[in-house]
Amino acid sequence: MDPDLVQLIVALSITGFLMLMGMTFGKAAERRHLRLLNERERELAGIGVTQIKTFPGRAPDSPPPTLVVAEVVIASDYLKTWLSGIRNFFGGEMKSFQTLLTRARREATLQLLELAKENGYNAVCNIRLDMADIGSMSKMPMAAIIASGTAYHTSTSSRAEP
Repeated sequence: MDPDLVQLIVALSITGFLMLMGMTFGKAAERRHLRLLNERERELAGIGVTQIKTFPGRAPDSPPPTLVVAEVVIASDYLKTWLSGIRNFFGGEMKSFQTLLTRARREATLQLLELAKENGYNAVCNIRLDMADIGSMSKMPMAAIIASGTAYHTSTSSRAEP
């Protein structure tokens, strides 16, 4: 057998093995993060969340509302970045980046709610999510989400049960 052919087969086998490992561990990490997000969302289901600018159900004589801010950066892995480059060349929807953004939004919102809960508040209104692309210089897609909202107290009688 030709030594160049053997070398090519070995190189392709190693490349294929590394890609398979990257896909396996990357998917496992993503699934673990999504599972943790689901658990945390269930734990925080009792906190009221609105997008409006007023304080619905605000308890009289409660402490003043306060600003809560959370920031999250989630990066893509090298394999997803490489595969998305191929997808970009041929065209089509980049679903791996959509999941990246969804995970970043959910994580930022959860951190916002956890911060409000730690400070003794039970509702957050006027939630805003701002996104920045911070990975374009390094050619590594990263989603940076800054979540902000106003934490306040609601009276328990005016809140809907989860």
